[in-house]
Amino acid sequence: MSTLGIIILPDARLKQPSEVVSSVDGSIRKLLDDMLETMYAAPGIGLAAVQVGVMKRVVTVDVSKEEEKRDPLFLVNPEIVWSSEERSTYEEGCLSIPDYYETVERPARVRVKYLDRQGEARELEADGLLATCLQHEIDHLDGVLFIDHLSKLKRDRVIKKFQKQAKMKELGIG
Repeated sequence: MSTLGIIILPDARLKQPSEVVSSVDGSIRKLLDDMLETMYAAPGIGLAAVQVGVMKRVVTVDVSKEEEKRDPLFLVNPEIVWSSEERSTYEEGCLSIPDYYETVERPARVRVKYLDRQGEARELEADGLLATCLQHEIDHLDGVLFIDHLSKLKRDRVIKKFQKQAKMKELGIG
């Protein structure tokens, strides 16, 4: 396994939809393992393949607490097939938008269908932090960032900040 580089806003790939995976093979399983290692190293609780520059519908998630045994989920071609009308809010962050957190409202519960590491069809019903994390990561696969759920003013402010940081880095400043 190896740690992959995480792409940061304003990288244009973050706004592009990812491609459906035709079959879960050794290369997809290696990507899942590398993504999991990258996610743990970051540290984060979810990672979409697009965040490491791979435009495939692949996600890793682990919302277990630090003191608990790790419990990773591997989702290939995940799709939300049901969401509750009941809403919940969580303070979200994103490995591709480092050190920025904001409260986002989403459905409180979701049902997701996906393929697991072996390519087997699965379905999962989630609530709480797991439901939020799954929605956040599946959004990534559709080119949607958590800041897209904020007001235009907040979103524009964040984008400007990261564009400025990228420009300064490009110029070798800071």
